[in-house]
Amino acid sequence: MVIGDQWPGDRGDGRVVAPDRGDRLGFAAFITGGPGPSEDPFAPSGTLIASPSAVAEEAMKASADAWATVGMDVQEVAVPVPPGKLTASVGVGACALDAAVHAWDIAVATGRPSPLTPELARRLMPVAAAIVEPLRAHGAYAPALGAEDGDDDVAALLRYLGRRPDWTA
Repeated sequence: MVIGDQWPGDRGDGRVVAPDRGDRLGFAAFITGGPGPSEDPFAPSGTLIASPSAVAEEAMKASADAWATVGMDVQEVAVPVPPGKLTASVGVGACALDAAVHAWDIAVATGRPSPLTPELARRLMPVAAAIVEPLRAHGAYAPALGAEDGDDDVAALLRYLGRRPDWTA
């Protein structure tokens, strides 16, 4: 997802881009054995990023290229999330879930429309149900929020991931 090079809240130092970039590079590194992120994505160095969109695109390409080498019937793929190995279909779903949630975070923080569609949310919910609980213990997701009347598939997914679907910057 390319938003542009001026992301409010990011201040050019990677506070919004770094976690997403690190996650994409982490998945790619676990699959290929190549290099992972150069810094902790949850504690960015504050080094200015000249082009956040270019950094994000590079990381997404690395991840997509890595997943393209994995057959969908593979039963154990090394991944940077607990338990460390997942089936290919759950692993690629975990990577997609993480990317989709970061895309939602960035879009909402910058006043853009949500990139999450009901169809995408429906496809990601089983993956979330399969992987999120162990990740909550590591601080990757907040506690789930209760369902509310009128929730659609997008709202249900966001609430399960500990996000308020009505949040705005």
